[in-house]
Amino acid sequence: SHTWFWNVIQNDFKTGNIDLEGSMRLLEKMQIPFDEDHIKHIFRKTLDKHTGDAISMDDFRAVYRALVHRPEYEELFKAYSTDGIILSDTQLIKFLVKEQFQTEADDTTALEIIMKYEPIDEVRKKRQMSFEGFIRYMRSDECSIFKIQHKTVYQDMNQPLCDYFISSSHNTYLIADQLMGPSHLWGYTSALLKGCRCLEIDCWDGTNNEPIVYHGHTLTSKIPFRSVIHVIDKYAFMSSAYPLVLSLENHCSPKQQEVMAHHLKSILGDKLLFSPIGGEVDMTHLPSPEALKFKVLIKNKKYGTLEESMLRMGEDTHGETEELSDSDSYSDEDTDDMLLPPQRPRSPIKRRGDRRSSPPPQKKSKVNKGKIALALSDLVVYTKSQKFVSFEHSLINQQCYENNSIGESNARKLLRSSAKEFISHTTRFITRIYPKGRRVGSSNYNPQDFWNVGCQMVALNFQTPGMPMELQDGKFLDNGGCGYVLKPEFLRDRNTRFTPHNVGGYSKPMSLSIRLISGHQLPPSSLSKTNKADPKVQIEIYGVPEDQARKKSSVVKSNALSPKWNETFSFTIQVPELAMIRFCVEDEVSLVHNEFLGQFTLPVMSLNTGYRNIPLLSKEGIKLESASLFAHIWYY
Repeated sequence: SHTWFWNVIQNDFKTGNIDLEGSMRLLEKMQIPFDEDHIKHIFRKTLDKHTGDAISMDDFRAVYRALVHRPEYEELFKAYSTDGIILSDTQLIKFLVKEQFQTEADDTTALEIIMKYEPIDEVRKKRQMSFEGFIRYMRSDECSIFKIQHKTVYQDMNQPLCDYFISSSHNTYLIADQLMGPSHLWGYTSALLKGCRCLEIDCWDGTNNEPIVYHGHTLTSKIPFRSVIHVIDKYAFMSSAYPLVLSLENHCSPKQQEVMAHHLKSILGDKLLFSPIGGEVDMTHLPSPEALKFKVLIKNKKYGTLEESMLRMGEDTHGETEELSDSDSYSDEDTDDMLLPPQRPRSPIKRRGDRRSSPPPQKKSKVNKGKIALALSDLVVYTKSQKFVSFEHSLINQQCYENNSIGESNARKLLRSSAKEFISHTTRFITRIYPKGRRVGSSNYNPQDFWNVGCQMVALNFQTPGMPMELQDGKFLDNGGCGYVLKPEFLRDRNTRFTPHNVGGYSKPMSLSIRLISGHQLPPSSLSKTNKADPKVQIEIYGVPEDQARKKSSVVKSNALSPKWNETFSFTIQVPELAMIRFCVEDEVSLVHNEFLGQFTLPVMSLNTGYRNIPLLSKEGIKLESASLFAHIWYY
């Protein structure tokens, strides 16, 4: 390995010793992820031995080893290697079976790993692995805590749409807070790139008969509806092939609704779904994500039945409008938590029109609320917005292609009073939950409570970092990040008796044991002038109420480069299919104050067993390239 290392680096030392910049470039070339603060620190320590600001090949090797040759990896390697230098393929298989619980590992598995990760040619040719190869393997995605099999779509995608949790965003056009923030096309782009499959578009009448998108009656900037649809057309299926739902929060006059319909058809073209697949109207079941691949669905109020729209197909509906019945005429989100400026008391009749002095609000409101352009109405197929009255009312009257949006406060009351009926409802109908308008800073609620009762579209403000969004991102890492995650059987079965507070016969208890071994290149504390922090790790379980748990490690003093914990945490989880696990690393600034350093959240069912690295994400959800935790995971 000695010669291999010299061969890799000698070119860079042709002209003599190299400085810090040169060292960083060389590490990049060798594909070694590093944090600048940590490299500076290691580099300075190496420099202390002599004068000048450049280091020799020998010094660089010491820097490389301090960063890459982690003692916890060395210990494992030496436990299986006879001479401490080489691991044969049989020894590697033994390691995989015994330590990583990969019981099916065989010669082929071992060979694939050696071919992929062993950097030294002569070792690789002998089907062996050096410590260098072992490190690269241990650092790879294959040894991540997140099961590599779950990084691709592996679930059954042929069940009806309502059988999936669907990644959904609220006020997608905002990238700052709701009252003043810029409405920005980037909000749509970034949500789509994250695999979001239900976007909200708040539409209002604009000048020159061009509808616009913004958060009504507030100071957010306005974007043309047409531009939003162009962005959606471009990015809709970049991160996922499965259907995209556009949830229209529609405040436009019938005239501009026709313009909306025109833009949707002309810009989205074949992507737009405007009639039932196969030309059949199957009123018993929604189609599956598989059947709707690469299709954009419009979620809006609709006049009349699907059959009636089908009969109108090909006709020119230009200028035709219909009056919606009273129960349908409100926009989904007006009735629950309307966003009013703080100085105005909420008026008993919550109508947007009430805030205009003339013409009389009554009329203004009627025109906007009650009329729908047939051209837009007819684009609604499987996602018709239906005002939620009660679970009982839905059970008797609602069609499978009618969906409800329920505001978070109302939904929370229903959770407490009628969880059983709530679940029975979500086995049949797509249910969207959205944050209350009072959350003016666009804060989020905990989505877990609503996933627990099977709500498909739990809409969050994607632009707001924090625990709810971390749970959202973690949940939808599953199933290849395609934005659709199959609900557990007990939330799909129409006769289910499951409730989150009474899991009864539905519990499949899991004993989970996590040995937190160490951290590597954690972000230094913002208070540190060098590369230090006082890190501690919190492990949290989110799930049904009895599974909620939180355990804390001890604090390691002034070490962010390679803190060692070696502490074991045990959890018993009753409903693993709904549980999420979150690892949060904090710097203990004082006894009362911690600073966030990084976190990673994933579904408990996506946990890998054995020795695993845990990647860490920043507050904004961006992967910290060089930081990770190292742990041993075991469950039965």
